[in-house]
Amino acid sequence: MHLPRYTLRLTHLRASARLCSAVCCCALALAWPLAAQQPAAPAAQATNPQQATPASPQAPESFQSGGITEDELRQILVGKALYLRGGYQDNSLTFDEHGKLDGHSPQGSYTLSAIQIDRVRLTKHKVELEGARYGLRFLGQLAYEDPSKALDRVRITPKKKEVKITISREQVVLPKKKKEPKPVKVEKGKDKKDKAAAIAKAPVTPVEPASAPSSEAASVALTVTPAHATRVLKDALDQIFAQGLDERLMAAMPDFWKLYYEAVAAKSDYRPRDPAIFRQSTVDQKAKLLSKFEPDSNEFAQAAGVAGMSQYHAVVGPDGKVSEVAVSRPIGFGLDENAVAAIRKAQFQPAIKDGKPVAVMVDLDVPFRIFSKRTNVHSAPDAADKPAEPQLPGPFSLPKP
Repeated sequence: MHLPRYTLRLTHLRASARLCSAVCCCALALAWPLAAQQPAAPAAQATNPQQATPASPQAPESFQSGGITEDELRQILVGKALYLRGGYQDNSLTFDEHGKLDGHSPQGSYTLSAIQIDRVRLTKHKVELEGARYGLRFLGQLAYEDPSKALDRVRITPKKKEVKITISREQVVLPKKKKEPKPVKVEKGKDKKDKAAAIAKAPVTPVEPASAPSSEAASVALTVTPAHATRVLKDALDQIFAQGLDERLMAAMPDFWKLYYEAVAAKSDYRPRDPAIFRQSTVDQKAKLLSKFEPDSNEFAQAAGVAGMSQYHAVVGPDGKVSEVAVSRPIGFGLDENAVAAIRKAQFQPAIKDGKPVAVMVDLDVPFRIFSKRTNVHSAPDAADKPAEPQLPGPFSLPKP
């Protein structure tokens, strides 16, 4: 039986459609797992870079304002060659937030005021420091030795004891945030007078003041920024400690030390300020010491066994009195102060030039001894962890070789 031609064509088309549908399904079945493994396409980047990069959240206020940390204090203080600017001799010292001493303490030579900080503890209200005190001993006993370089730091704080220094901190008091009042709800249909009356009757939220400081910090200054408190603390540390022999420490020294360091910096011997002053070798009759003296030692020098010969220049006036003293060869450990005090009290027969008394410069050797058998036998002193720094800063600096 013969089918019409258009019927055969329709049958052929249906078969082709079934075949295409089957092929498409197979292709989709194979492509699905591959599509699942592919990463998602990146979103289109914004043309504006500010829109493309989201703004990073701001750091906390305490971080931005630079509050000091305990580690930063250790880097500033621990292991450094420090000096107490005031020469305070007590082993327990307390300072306010500006570096001013609370109470009183005996003051002594800078050669007994070297401090080495070993431990730092930072609290909300205080900085607590622990360390040891060191004495400076000059070892230059021979004429060719440079006494500014032959210098040793000897521990004078007894073992198992410490120097404790407490510094108050400026207190940071942050004001509390204001609470926004809740909006007043007014029913619809009411006029402006009713709305104003409702707002007036609404409770006002009081602004809470900053939290009051504790009784421990009641006498300390307050601030609202940690950065200011940090700056005040660093200024206090600079008021209490000198890192090496800086200009401010030298400016606070007695004149006989200033003259000594001026001569060291100039690499020359001491010269009197008045050029008209004679030397012993240029007068007809030399000045003579009429009174004998032996300056006192001190407990630190006795305990460390510091003894030896020191030398000083003194200007003896026409009246036989000493008007100016300069250290020529120091010994340290606070003994030079005792020597100068004794020299100023000494009586001299004035020098004579052309039959008249004149001012003259004399050199005086002063011995220091161990004055008891108990302290004559002593153990070797503890050396400092950090060697002394002989070079002088600022205008007193010695050029490096």
